Amino acid sequence: MTILAECPFCRKRQSVRNKLCDCGADLDRLKRGQKVKYWISYRLPGGKQRREPVAGENLNPYSIESAREMHSKRVVQKKEKRVFDILPESKMTFTGLSEWYKDLKSVKGLASFNRVRQVLDNFNNVFGDRLVASIKPVDLEDYQTTREEAGAAPATIDMEISVVKTMVNKAFDNDMVPGHALKAFRKVKRKLRKGGNARKRILGFEEYLRLCRESPFHLKALIKVAFNTGMRSGELRGLKWSHVDREKMFIRLPAEMTKEKKPKNIPVNSHVKEVLDSVPHALRHEYVFTYKGQPVVSNVGCKKSFRTACKEAGIAYGRKESDGITFHDIRRTVKTNMLAAGVDKAHRDMILGHSLQGMDVHYLSPTEASLKEAMDRFTRWLDEKLEKASANVDQSVDQEAKPEKR
Repeated sequence: MTILAECPFCRKRQSVRNKLCDCGADLDRLKRGQKVKYWISYRLPGGKQRREPVAGENLNPYSIESAREMHSKRVVQKKEKRVFDILPESKMTFTGLSEWYKDLKSVKGLASFNRVRQVLDNFNNVFGDRLVASIKPVDLEDYQTTREEAGAAPATIDMEISVVKTMVNKAFDNDMVPGHALKAFRKVKRKLRKGGNARKRILGFEEYLRLCRESPFHLKALIKVAFNTGMRSGELRGLKWSHVDREKMFIRLPAEMTKEKKPKNIPVNSHVKEVLDSVPHALRHEYVFTYKGQPVVSNVGCKKSFRTACKEAGIAYGRKESDGITFHDIRRTVKTNMLAAGVDKAHRDMILGHSLQGMDVHYLSPTEASLKEAMDRFTRWLDEKLEKASANVDQSVDQEAKPEKR
């Protein structure tokens, strides 16, 4: 343990034996004038270095005697292994930490804020009054087991642990909790093997045509653009006319609209152009996709319409249904179809917004012209597949329309 003196000019913390600071300040004169603040420096159990300003009841931050008094106190506490007395942040309860975390502007701005709040409420029901520093890996394992017995899916349990781990990480970075509190969350194992619940479902061509046939106009427009571009539901619902470059035939999404927080340029093919030409322009807003004149910004309404359309088209809906489809599965379908159409990986990733990996990041730089060429290749392949599927769907409709033989 050592005592440090802080220069009032350059703020450098240095040995109390120094008479002059590197900035030229006369430290001896400043000490006599009580202009120098004192700090103590020591290592915690585990090796982490910690510095504290001299502060507390009856302690003068500008007095070397107060610094020596605080220094002696920490020596005794460390020797007696009274870590909780050394670290004020060790007294932080889980409820107190969660309230601090939920009040952060960066957290409030998350699209998943409501989910984060629900996760923290679940944890508070179990750990609310517990000190964060007292939570052990076995406590988290018990929580996982309890949630599983209550019917929570392994993916849900892993997500909850991940949310809380993110909170504790942020708290540690801001000196709200000690290092050993973070250790417990890093030790706990996932319930689900990574990628173990990855979906494989794609939307077939005949299913796509039946779905379009049974969908209302606003939903059909969303499905068609999604099936040709791989855009996410949120990107489609937030699309504005200012994002549509009609001159060069691109949809240009700004970074704040994409999940990966990077701008994305998506070539517009003939099917997407047909949709954009058919969609009326609203007078009071800039959104492309509307329902009864209002922007289709709610995911709840889209899910309900999509579920109904799937039912009418004879397609199972939802993650929990056997062979069920979700709107996001269309994105997987597009990337799978692009592969089958012969579009190379770099262009597939660029169009869908997936990051290039490895040395591709440095050596591959697809141009807009090459993106258009890749989209044209995909569209020609797609048209051929849809033409064949359309004949089968039409034949099926004709058979359903025939009167039953007696």
